[in-house]
Amino acid sequence: MSEPASISSGIAARYATAIFEISKESKSLAKLETNLTDLAQSLGDSADLNELISSPVISRGDQGAAIAAIGKKMKLMPALQNGLSLMAENRRLFVLPQLIAQLRGMIADDKGEVTADVTSAKALTKAQSDKLAKTLKARVGKDVKINATVDEGIIGGLIVKVGSKMIDTSIRSRLNSLQNAMKEVG
Repeated sequence: MSEPASISSGIAARYATAIFEISKESKSLAKLETNLTDLAQSLGDSADLNELISSPVISRGDQGAAIAAIGKKMKLMPALQNGLSLMAENRRLFVLPQLIAQLRGMIADDKGEVTADVTSAKALTKAQSDKLAKTLKARVGKDVKINATVDEGIIGGLIVKVGSKMIDTSIRSRLNSLQNAMKEVG
């Protein structure tokens, strides 16, 4: 991990821990999870929000006022809203994507879940997704939440990432392996 990325992760981890602990004490982790999904969706959809959190030109006061208005409009829970306001005050909103990822990880750990990032050439059906989750649960020993994406470039098969482990059964990787083997022979 590069130095700036690890610094951002460290900053996000401190805020995430505080927000998580407060939410857990008040038994509102489900509400926090919903808020995080909404916030992540907004970050993905809004160039203005991304500009707000990353621009050094926008003042602390303007960032704070904007994030407070966004929090009110999105009906964010107080712990998350206060955390975001504090981040704006300290010019730390640029770590919002890492904060969301950290909080999602903490909630999943608390629920005994693990997330599997699955890439397939075609969208998985509900039955395929359920069967894969069941198979991964038997392997990992925890409930598995599937985060599926489609990449037609892998031609067929799956790429599954669970934690630090990766299983690549894609046709693209097999063709690359075959190509490398052919180069060694000739």
